Amino acid sequence: MVLSDIDIASSVEMKPIVDVAKSLGIDENDITLYGKYKAKVNAHQLQALKDKKDGKLILVTAISPTPAGEGKTTTSVGLVDALSQIGKKAVIALREPSLGPVFGIKGGAAGGGHAQVVPMEDINLHFTGDFHAIGAANNLLAALIDNHIHHGNSLEIDSRRITWKRVVDMNDRQLRHIVDCLQGRVNGVPREDGYDITVASEIMAILCLSESISDLKARLEKIIIGITIRENRLQQGI
Repeated sequence: MVLSDIDIASSVEMKPIVDVAKSLGIDENDITLYGKYKAKVNAHQLQALKDKKDGKLILVTAISPTPAGEGKTTTSVGLVDALSQIGKKAVIALREPSLGPVFGIKGGAAGGGHAQVVPMEDINLHFTGDFHAIGAANNLLAALIDNHIHHGNSLEIDSRRITWKRVVDMNDRQLRHIVDCLQGRVNGVPREDGYDITVASEIMAILCLSESISDLKARLEKIIIGITIRENRLQQGI
């Protein structure tokens, strides 16, 4: 009988993430736990390593997986397993799956067969909650823009040229191009609008590129959210 990816993932005995961290030289005090098998490495750990010699980086890239699901992630996991098997200290850096592709034809992004990372279900479904936080932050800004226009629009935002879209962590083609704020004045100014997938949010890119909390705040303040009636670009920080 051929085992499915979920069958294989469910059959293995996972190591506590604290033990995994220790095997990489990371102390328990330098991680933030999300249960027994998931954790984040604290940012100050990067500063502790800045004077150490850089390791070797292998970039795995491709266009699309094979029909059997062998793609970048599966190849990367297999490569790290092989390096570990010959005594090398190897770590894999993978992107977090988006729910849209997970439930689409592409499927999950935790690898496949015996070359996958676990807990596979948690990784594919919400993981540590970062996507939700990014989506909430993105949509909060969108709500603030509409609320500002509704209450007088002192910044003179041109409601026809708002460039900041809401996001949802799902592939939903019905939401790509919509008309919103219908059924009366109390619901805002009607306009053409649309949703992006959460990973396409500028906040996602900023979070990935920021080197500190202060850098994160500085980048967020420079976000362009639309055009004013007087043809000026409007930044979120104004």
